[in-house]
Amino acid sequence: MSVLGVGSTVFGRHPDQGAVELAVAAARQAILEANVARERIGAVYLGNFVGGVLTGQEVLAGLVADGLGLRDVPCTKVEGACASGGIAFRHAVLSVAAGLCDVALAVGVEKMSHAGTAAVTQALNCALDHMADGPSGLTYPGLFALLWQAHARRYGTTREQVSAVCIKNRRNGLTNPIASMGSEITADMIANAAMIADPLTLYDCCPISDGAAAVVVGLPELARGSRADPVRVLASVQTSGGARIAAHGDLTSFRATCAAAERAYAAAGIGPEDVNFVELHDCFSIAEIIDAEDLGLVPRGEGGRWALEGRTDRGGDVAINPSGGLEAKGHPVGATGIGQIYEAVQQLRHRHPNQVTGARIGMTHNLGGTGVACTVNILGRE
Repeated sequence: MSVLGVGSTVFGRHPDQGAVELAVAAARQAILEANVARERIGAVYLGNFVGGVLTGQEVLAGLVADGLGLRDVPCTKVEGACASGGIAFRHAVLSVAAGLCDVALAVGVEKMSHAGTAAVTQALNCALDHMADGPSGLTYPGLFALLWQAHARRYGTTREQVSAVCIKNRRNGLTNPIASMGSEITADMIANAAMIADPLTLYDCCPISDGAAAVVVGLPELARGSRADPVRVLASVQTSGGARIAAHGDLTSFRATCAAAERAYAAAGIGPEDVNFVELHDCFSIAEIIDAEDLGLVPRGEGGRWALEGRTDRGGDVAINPSGGLEAKGHPVGATGIGQIYEAVQQLRHRHPNQVTGARIGMTHNLGGTGVACTVNILGRE
């Protein structure tokens, strides 16, 4: 299976464009780069989480296909909270792998910045189990603050170590033209920023954003016609985990990520030591540390130390979020998983503005809700 083409909008604020316009723009880029006739596209999968809640518009997959001039094509919107984009990509891969079509299009999109913080928070809380967790009043910043506290108690993770994640990712975002929040920040700035949920401050949290990304996948023999270097899909795995907070016996790990990583390595025939870089789900700074450990890329309990020592920078042992991640790019929820694929493909083509030297194998990781849905993909150079 090959990635034939990718496209992405800038992740940020798009006051003059709606979700459909953003998605069509990203998909057009991907189709142009793939250099395939549109009539060869046999399926469209669109990842979106809160379009209906925040914009009042559903049937987005069909609207996007119509905007692209695709006719009589099965169009499916998929939703898995923050993992919606990753699931859309996997469905596209499976459609081609199953022989249902030669080419499939995966798109991810979200339009969020027009809504106020309270409305966005309420919408994102749709990913909680309202019967079990709703009465607690807990939001996602509160949840990840609890995870940080648990990680600190068990492993001694410090504010300085977690700040190193923020500093690295915002710095990477400065040189990524599709990132909205790149900046030079200091440990003092992070520690003294507005407290969101102790110990998370403002710089520990990814920003609300709009954006879209798209990927065309197809049979390997079609890769010869692509306008860019093709990239192989070595593994595409989806798992489920605890749908409610009480289902997590260990607040320092997500079971869904551990299972997805194990299966992805087995499918690709590699180990974590073979991965050159990863674009993972850093919705909050502490999430990068936990995710890296769950993926087996960093020893358990040492994620904070590795970040502080620079071992997760572009020139370190394994480059984590060289794009800037969600913290620098923003988190247009439905688009994030596809956006990670976009970044990984550019790395493997050796065309990324934050290029990881010699990158040959890359990974993406997209996590939704309280860990209820997870996708892990492994990509490699042709």
